[in-house]
Amino acid sequence: MQLALERLDLMERHLAKVDAEIAQALAAHQAVGERLCQVPGIAVQSAQQILAEVGPQGAAFVSAPQRASWVGVCAGRQESAGESTSNRSAKGNRALRRVLNQVAWAAVKSKGRFFQALFRRWVPRLGVKKAIWAVAHRLLRLIWKLLHEGVSYQERGPLPPSPQILRRRHARLLRELRALGYDVTLSPRSATLPA
Repeated sequence: MQLALERLDLMERHLAKVDAEIAQALAAHQAVGERLCQVPGIAVQSAQQILAEVGPQGAAFVSAPQRASWVGVCAGRQESAGESTSNRSAKGNRALRRVLNQVAWAAVKSKGRFFQALFRRWVPRLGVKKAIWAVAHRLLRLIWKLLHEGVSYQERGPLPPSPQILRRRHARLLRELRALGYDVTLSPRSATLPA
């Protein structure tokens, strides 16, 4: 048991040393790393990995869709004679795909944020795995914009429901109440509520 604890202590010291060397190597790009860490789901280590893979300015690709294709988080489109044979994503950069997948999971778990609302909106239509890939794709496009244009992330909160979604919800609730035997008439609420 003592040998296992000593080995664990040695590994932790080596990891701390490697982390210090990475931080020293990326010290010149600390402002870029801090901008990336403002995005929900991106921690210091994932920001360092992203910077190591794409560079501090994101200058290798002129557009976000090209970067998404290179990483492999965009939907694949294999067609022949106008018929789709496969929608699998390209292989892409596996290290960055793995980091983006972890960041996407962390982003959708942060409550009251844009990415959580986006994920919840996409899950019924796409399923969990494809919705996570869609969030990873959106995150990669956002990261490209942060790096390429040098802007900061601003959280806008969850998306408000569209009028179409609200109409469907009202209709569904009315159907459910009528199925329970209630006679329902709708009238708009007045501007002032009674005390």
